[in-house]
Amino acid sequence: MTRNRRYGQLFLAAIFTLSIVLGALAPVMAADLAGRTVTAVAVAGNKAVAESTILAAIKTKPGDAFSADKIKEDMRAIYELGYFFDVVANFTEVPEGVKVVYTVLENPALQDVVFKGNTKVTTDKLKSLVTAEKGRTLNTKTLNDNMRAIEQYYHDQGYILARVSDVSMSPDGVLTVTINEGILEDIVVKGNDKTKKYVITREMKVKPGEPFNVKDARRSMQKVYNLGYFEDVNMKLNPGKEPNGVVLETSVVEQKTGTFSIGAGYSKADGLVGIIELGDNNFRGTGDKVKVHWEFGGNGGNNNYEFSYLRPWLDSKQTSLGFNIYNMTNEYSDYGYQGNDEALRSTYEKKRKGWDITLGRPHGEYIQNYITFKNRDDIYVRNVDEDGAPVDYSNPPAEYANYLQDNFGLTRSITLMRVYDSRDNVFNPTEGRRYSLSAEFAGGLLGGDFDFNKYTAEGRQYLKVGREQVVALRLTVGYADGKMPEAGKFAVGGADTLRGYNDDQFKGDKMIAATAEYRFPVAKKVQGVVFTDVGKAWDGDHYKLNDLKAGAGVGLRVATPIGPIRIDYAIGEQGGKTHFSFGGQF
Repeated sequence: MTRNRRYGQLFLAAIFTLSIVLGALAPVMAADLAGRTVTAVAVAGNKAVAESTILAAIKTKPGDAFSADKIKEDMRAIYELGYFFDVVANFTEVPEGVKVVYTVLENPALQDVVFKGNTKVTTDKLKSLVTAEKGRTLNTKTLNDNMRAIEQYYHDQGYILARVSDVSMSPDGVLTVTINEGILEDIVVKGNDKTKKYVITREMKVKPGEPFNVKDARRSMQKVYNLGYFEDVNMKLNPGKEPNGVVLETSVVEQKTGTFSIGAGYSKADGLVGIIELGDNNFRGTGDKVKVHWEFGGNGGNNNYEFSYLRPWLDSKQTSLGFNIYNMTNEYSDYGYQGNDEALRSTYEKKRKGWDITLGRPHGEYIQNYITFKNRDDIYVRNVDEDGAPVDYSNPPAEYANYLQDNFGLTRSITLMRVYDSRDNVFNPTEGRRYSLSAEFAGGLLGGDFDFNKYTAEGRQYLKVGREQVVALRLTVGYADGKMPEAGKFAVGGADTLRGYNDDQFKGDKMIAATAEYRFPVAKKVQGVVFTDVGKAWDGDHYKLNDLKAGAGVGLRVATPIGPIRIDYAIGEQGGKTHFSFGGQF
């Protein structure tokens, strides 16, 4: 963030007019008195301030040679005590030399302090920063220190433009302090050819007509960038029309947010299948997210589809609404329906159809709450071989028949989720943390074929250890009880959890997974990673922490127009494995 204008601190040297009358110190008189002996030094006009306090501040003493320059220094020293708004030096010539009398006019006694213009700092807080005592003669030196403390407190809170614009005192001792907090007059957005202006400004914590806060402006810049619509976001301050007013200029560089792909697939079971997918994370520049996936054709008249839509701002309170509708038939592999044994691997086609809807609302700056309603039906279609050809499973083994019966059916659930997210950049974090807690409750009054409770906790921490190096840590734990289908169980293994192992190789109603990554730049838009993963999932009571699986390796992250691409090579207990995927790790 840059600033086009520098605002200095404004302090009054005094709140009263200083009229230093030199009296007999006229040039001719000064020349006549120069070198004469000072016979006495006295003070007049003081009432509340002790004479000894004043005399202790001056250098001219009885017996000294008279010096006009020295008298001026004494007058300045008396004034700088802070108790007086006028100091006069008078001289009387006597046979023995010169008698010097300093006449002072004291400041009024402070009776009360009144603040004007403060909207972001309470009057009680401001009064606590004023150390001048009520009922005692006002000390302007102390008062100036207090005004600096007030401005410094504003600046510490992020109000870097705030200043004390005026200080005045009435004859009856009421001190009035006027504060100009530095108003943000307007927000100007540049570079948003597609994105609507309100999509950008609604993310900002700073608002026109309110005092400008640099901390809120930095957070606003993070939030705008985290939308994912822009390659770059910059902000700077321009002078406003009013004194100490500013205009915030926000410049954005838009990036591609829409996707479109068309393709085809072939298998012995289905034949040739066409695939069309399109979406936009900034639909028509409104900030809404939409995605459509459609598969068509094939021997069986394939008609897979999935449609999702998210509206991040449903109202002024930032209530979000998202829903997903799907009817998809896909191929799955279970690594041992009685455990995690590769030898018992079964590959089959499963149809999943249903919908889910999610409502979200923020709670403070970094916390978001969500509630999700899910209605999902998992339907067994058929077993297939390695080439995707159907396998006759009309008479499956009894154990496998029971497995199919226990893991296919209708799931209806409600999920509550709370997320704390203070990451500086959600796409490539360098600092901050993210914590999430979720609880899914299925069955009961909701109906369906399954009845279970599922709890998940995750923590992520990001530590900047160099100019561009980051250590990223993640820990996830999960626990569930009740009757749960295979599709609802915790899964560990693969690119997102435990590299060096097959995708979802370990499943169960309990899980733990941890990851540590060291991330460093390799070239422009290329990042290197050294990592280690630990984790496992278990069913029932058969779990032991010393049974955890581990993998370690290296990888690359490449930023592309279609999103980040991840390539990882990890070594697990059965050797090395390469993982290729889209999107960031975490």
